[in-house]
Order: sequence, then structure tokens, then C-alpha cells
Amino acid sequence: MSFSRKGVVIDTNVLVSSALSSNSNPAQIMNLISEKKLQLFYCPEILDEYIRVLAYEKLNIVPKTQKNIITAILDIGILVEPPVSDISFIDESDRVFYDTAKASGAILITGNLKHYPTEKFITTPAEFLTHI
Repeated sequence: MSFSRKGVVIDTNVLVSSALSSNSNPAQIMNLISEKKLQLFYCPEILDEYIRVLAYEKLNIVPKTQKNIITAILDIGILVEPPVSDISFIDESDRVFYDTAKASGAILITGNLKHYPTEKFITTPAEFLTHI
């Protein structure tokens, strides 16, 4: 499998994993984004979720790291206003990631494939890194 889409949408679980483990597959993907080797797409709702989840006390992500991550996303990412799809989701909060990827022609990278419909543009961090 080869990914023909340009750019990525990062599910929150991937973003959090990258912040918690600098040697993980998610961290490798975030490094590619920060090096501008991958284009990141997001929408206001995704940004709001990133901010909210990174601040969870139980994650122990220091405020400076949270701020650096969000600042990088704002500096590097492309803001998208996706139309809302009408397919059903196990977790409705996942819809915005799917819709943003679909609208921007990006690959959706997630650690929770079971939350999404089976589509060629949705993959895991490990699978993505294998095919780029």
C-alpha cells in the first residue's frame, strides 16, 4: 500500500502519545510534521480537543510542552473548515477528524482504527511509517 494523499490529520491519541514518548511512532510522525516533511491539517474543533486533552492532569504533560505543541500546530498546520459527514460513528467526537481528513485529502492517523469506518486513507502510526 502506498499513500497518494498529501498531508495528514492526527487523531488526539497520536498527538498525546508523541508528547509522552519521544521514541514512539507517533513522535516520529510529529517530527516529520515539525520538519515540514508532512503537511498537517486541522480544524477548530480538533485544535480545541488537542488543547483540552493535552491539559489533562493525569497525563502529566508540562504546560510549556503543551504550549509548544499547540504553537507548532498553529504555525505549521493548515486550518480546514470541513463539511459534516452523515455516516455513523461509535464515538461522535471522532467525526471531526474523519471529516477534516476527507475534506483536505489527507491521511488520518489514529491509534483507534475501530472507531472509524474502513477507508484506505485511515491508518495507524506504525502502518503509516511503513508506507511513506
